[in-house]
Amino acid sequence: MKHTLSVLVENKPGVLARVAGLFRRRGFNIHSLAVAPTENPNLSRMTIVVDLEGKPLEQVEKQLHKLVNVLKIQDFLPHEAVERELALIKVHSTKETRAEIIQICDIFRAKIVDVSQDSLAIEVTGTEDKIDAIVSLLKPYRIIDLARTGKVAVSRGRK
Repeated sequence: MKHTLSVLVENKPGVLARVAGLFRRRGFNIHSLAVAPTENPNLSRMTIVVDLEGKPLEQVEKQLHKLVNVLKIQDFLPHEAVERELALIKVHSTKETRAEIIQICDIFRAKIVDVSQDSLAIEVTGTEDKIDAIVSLLKPYRIIDLARTGKVAVSRGRK
């Protein structure tokens, strides 16, 4: 089962390596990892989607709390958080296919961020399922390149 963890850490060199190393040593598979500074430049938020494969979540949380630079850990249930992902997709296009690709982008509220004679670069944000769906629809046009951020999340309400 996948869990989305929000880990507030001190914004210092080596913190990411220590956190990732902890997951590696415990044999947990990290599905996605996104890290960036928060509104406080001294703190960073790590959004980690991890597959625990039947292992208890409490074990991971206890191990994370032992790391000096970890300040707070939240496990988000899907209904408790707003979760989004960003993808940049470069897809092959011709004069004949360009209108069809633009129509797909409109349906998914995606933005075309670069145009060349033989390709379009598309930016799309949304849930993992939404990103998977647009990628699936664009595959027949030949995806040239694809970059995904992984999930980022914040809690709902004033928590």
